[in-house]
Amino acid sequence: MALGKHTRTSQGTFRRERADSLVKNLKKEYPEFEMIHGSTKLGTLKEKFGVDSLNKVREELRRQKK
Repeated sequence: MALGKHTRTSQGTFRRERADSLVKNLKKEYPEFEMIHGSTKLGTLKEKFGVDSLNKVREELRRQKK
C-alpha cells in the first residue's frame, strides 16, 4: 500500500497524518478520497468508520466502493 508523501520519524515509524487534514489535500495523493467532499476532515472520517489511521480509512473507502 503506497504511503504517499509520508516519511519516517526519528524512531523509524511513519509519520501519522493529522486529524485536521482536509480531504481536498489528501485527494492529490490518494484516489480513494475522490467521492468525499473536500472540506471534510480526516478526523471526521476516522470517527465515522471507527478507525485510527489514514490507511484504515482508505481501506474502508475502498470497501464501500465495491
